[in-house]
Amino acid sequence: MKTWQASDTGWCLLSDNAFGRSLVMVSFGESHGPYVGVLIEGLPAGTPIDVAEIYEWLARRKPGKSILSSARQEEEKVEFIAGVYKGVATGAPLVAVVKNTGGRDEFYDFIENGWVRPGHADYPAYIKYNGHNDYRGGGRFSARITVGFVIAGAIAASMIRKLGVEIAAYTRRIGNVECRELDFESASKRYMFETRCPVDECDADMKNEILAARRDGDSVGGVIEVIVQGMPVGIGQPVFSSIDSELAKAFFSIPAVKGVEFGAGFKASQLRGSQNNDQFRIVDGKVTSATNNAGGVLGGMSTGLPLVARIAFKPVSSIYKVQKTVNVKTMTDGDLQLKGMHDPCVIPRAVPIVEAMTAFTIADLAMRGGFIK
Repeated sequence: MKTWQASDTGWCLLSDNAFGRSLVMVSFGESHGPYVGVLIEGLPAGTPIDVAEIYEWLARRKPGKSILSSARQEEEKVEFIAGVYKGVATGAPLVAVVKNTGGRDEFYDFIENGWVRPGHADYPAYIKYNGHNDYRGGGRFSARITVGFVIAGAIAASMIRKLGVEIAAYTRRIGNVECRELDFESASKRYMFETRCPVDECDADMKNEILAARRDGDSVGGVIEVIVQGMPVGIGQPVFSSIDSELAKAFFSIPAVKGVEFGAGFKASQLRGSQNNDQFRIVDGKVTSATNNAGGVLGGMSTGLPLVARIAFKPVSSIYKVQKTVNVKTMTDGDLQLKGMHDPCVIPRAVPIVEAMTAFTIADLAMRGGFIK
């Protein structure tokens, strides 16, 4: 569905595959189709497009680099087919595509025959699209489409860096192994660790948790915490475009996300107001507070304190254990055992995706609020 809606800067295209208003990301592609990619509308002319940095971001989410991830091999060579000239954005829509390689279509023949995978979108997609959707590798519902998210996020991160905004997400929990809350400096070391948890003992325990699930033919979920420092005060638009509501939408657009909280989150419901309120004070001529239970957000606007959010991911639905399912063509019950290449845990590869969606959301809201012109 596509409609036009008035935005802060004029009229913007609304699409089920688009996110943002002043800075708009349009996602396209399917897991085993020819390409995945992204169209970005609204990039200010002259915005640097650092290809080397984009490749660094993509390498962080790439499979086949660790025993903790899928063995699928992807070249992930980015081709810019519009909107870039001499290393900068031209002001026209930017279009970037990445060719899909490494997928094994034969692993999904059972879906063609009517069997649907537990935990996947196969059944509702079959009904919604009358069986015409590309089901291979999950098709449009695959995490493969997040390649485009990361490209857009890498560009957005360079935009908000000029405002002094920096982002670091890290693995807070995998299964039953939880790391203590970290500050930004500690979290920024996350890519030195396979699990993306920058604490030696937690990294080791989390790795064992993932490998134990893999040995059992199973999977495990977890939680990513993202910290944003250097936020200007006042980013976020009332009422339905508050910074936390926009970020929540961005996070829930990442496959496998099942929960989002900011600051103290659900724990705030157990506190009294006197305990939860972040009491203001002046330090070195600046407004701050001793606590940050609000997670850097009040009234849907940034407070200038670090923005802190936690994103919960379910266990990967593709597991190798025999599961009960149904055949939607014959309307019969049966057993299903999957083949193919699957992550036992998405968390390590999802960390850069969370960072990308955080960067893009902040860049869009910064443009809408006049912080970026």
